[in-house]
Amino acid sequence: MLENWVVAPTCLPLVLRRCHTCTSERFRPNGKFRVNANHKLLDAWLLALCTTCGDTAKLTLLERVNVRSVRPELLDRMHDNDPDLAAELLQDPVMRRRNRIALDWGNAWRLDTGGSDHLDCEVIDVSVRFAARIPVRPVRLIAEGCGLSRAEVERLITEGKLVSAVRLSGKLSGDFTFLLKR
Repeated sequence: MLENWVVAPTCLPLVLRRCHTCTSERFRPNGKFRVNANHKLLDAWLLALCTTCGDTAKLTLLERVNVRSVRPELLDRMHDNDPDLAAELLQDPVMRRRNRIALDWGNAWRLDTGGSDHLDCEVIDVSVRFAARIPVRPVRLIAEGCGLSRAEVERLITEGKLVSAVRLSGKLSGDFTFLLKR
């Protein structure tokens, strides 16, 4: 029986970066942009608020870029504070490296299994698809989706009853499949 599971974001992840005002290292992006034009040059930032003191951090997106080199639809989305654009830009590794930030996906995702009718089957073939690049441990996903403990999932892996083409230890952020034999 083939099952399709989806790991989907529920909100924007926290941004890990040191606050200049307090000792906190977590910022919550609110999906707001700030765009500033100086003659023909454009600057754009994604705004994030410190979770402790509320101070605003600006994550640089565009810096001294000629206005004509920016796609008009991108500029419109920034002016409209498009939350989907904020999510896309937070996924961009170049933007994260440029701003020296990391993302904390702790409570910002959910697993959609399509119901619990697969739990009583002898053999389950599952395809896991990621709607965004969310790093999650496959053992955690399997435990949550099948209603098992993580220790039980680890035991099934060592016994050879849980197999996959990818390594199930560590974190994954890309699609994978696994087969569970009970």
